[in-house]
Amino acid sequence: MITVTAFRWVPPFARGQVRDLRVRWAIEEAGLPYQARLLEQGDQDKPEYRAVQPFGQVPVFEEDGLTLFESGAIVVHIGERSEALLPIDAAARARATQWLIAALNSIEPHIMNVAAVKLFYADQEWAKLRAPGATEFARHRVSSLATSLGDKSYLDGGRLTAGDLMMATVLRIVPELIVEPNLKAYVERCTARPAFQRALAAQLGDFKEAA
Repeated sequence: MITVTAFRWVPPFARGQVRDLRVRWAIEEAGLPYQARLLEQGDQDKPEYRAVQPFGQVPVFEEDGLTLFESGAIVVHIGERSEALLPIDAAARARATQWLIAALNSIEPHIMNVAAVKLFYADQEWAKLRAPGATEFARHRVSSLATSLGDKSYLDGGRLTAGDLMMATVLRIVPELIVEPNLKAYVERCTARPAFQRALAAQLGDFKEAA
């Protein structure tokens, strides 16, 4: 049985955003059973947890003696077991992986810059000065993504891959950055999938039980 670590409690603004959601979604798309291991506040700093997640983050994936951290690496690992996430065709698999890495390297850092100045440091003067520039650069990247998507349903054409899964979760972080109709429709299309809805309900359900 797959075990995925997640936090038992996070602030309200983070609920539905914590990165175990990405892994839960991938598992749901792949049709695999799993269970969540919920961490109490402070568990992430204990030596036994840092031994498997050096940075004290979630998720950690555990199955049959294999332990992985980093949501991107975990989603790729799950995708290797399911054509639902990574196509059999080698070139298509490479393109799906390309988009997954693009989500994490070319899009997410700039969206997180905006999230940081708006959510964590909004009352600090440096953040007020930084916010317009951070927003402008993030919008430039998001606009470039919208252009690349064009009129396709998904990033590589007509079917969802692990690249779309990762990109959609990244774009949800600061939804007001998305103004292009095609990109808005893309995120809605991805997150309307039953597998995403099950993953989101599971994460939110864990937080509700802890309330």
